[in-house]
Amino acid sequence: MAHVAEIWRHPIKSHGREALLHVTLGAGECLPHDRHWAVAHDAAKLPDAGEWAPCSNFSRGAKAPSLMALDARFDRASNTVTLTHPAQPGITFNPDRAEDHARFIDWVTPLCPPNRAAPARIVKADRGMTDTDFPSVSLINLASHTAVEGQLDQKLSPLRWRGNLLLSGLNAWDEKRWIGKTVRIGEAELEIREEITRCLATTANPRTGARDADTLGALKQGWGHQEFGVYGVVTKAGDVHVDSPVEVIA
Repeated sequence: MAHVAEIWRHPIKSHGREALLHVTLGAGECLPHDRHWAVAHDAAKLPDAGEWAPCSNFSRGAKAPSLMALDARFDRASNTVTLTHPAQPGITFNPDRAEDHARFIDWVTPLCPPNRAAPARIVKADRGMTDTDFPSVSLINLASHTAVEGQLDQKLSPLRWRGNLLLSGLNAWDEKRWIGKTVRIGEAELEIREEITRCLATTANPRTGARDADTLGALKQGWGHQEFGVYGVVTKAGDVHVDSPVEVIA
């Protein structure tokens, strides 16, 4: 039976991920505290505070592959995020506290290429800074991931795709037939809105931050597209946990 294999949250967009065993999805909302914050670079053109902005305004793995090796842990009680990276000691800070911003920027700057726009400040969107202009939850089919591995003849971590819900027990590319349909995952229901067009971030190894796999070339050569995974919009709130069943219901 198709089921949830893993749940991942990314508290700060493109700056680490953390595994969860359980989450409660809200109707019309992102996964709680997923992409709750983002790191605006010094060339960003942002709207008013609290509003969503396109990913081009932020430091991200497509431009700074070393960021892909970050792990994160969010502590809700203290509103702090702890980031770790194989190249340097970790850091714990409050993304909402102005006095912590400079310390974080000093810490993350060495992980960013000097010829790219530099990280400048932490911002947040009231709805989450997803890559979509609507609050979304991303779904990854692990059978499709295995197909990409086969195309490359190379083992890959599924964390390259930066998904929220990683699904097992499906056939490869089943998710491409879900657009416009409703999928029940645990107690929640999601309308599958669109496919995810992939960028250079997926070429970087999430363990090392080095670009070591031509994921985009594999998608294009194997299947003639650059899409992997789908975005869903939560239409019915509910609990989702690892091993929750997954089924297309409409």
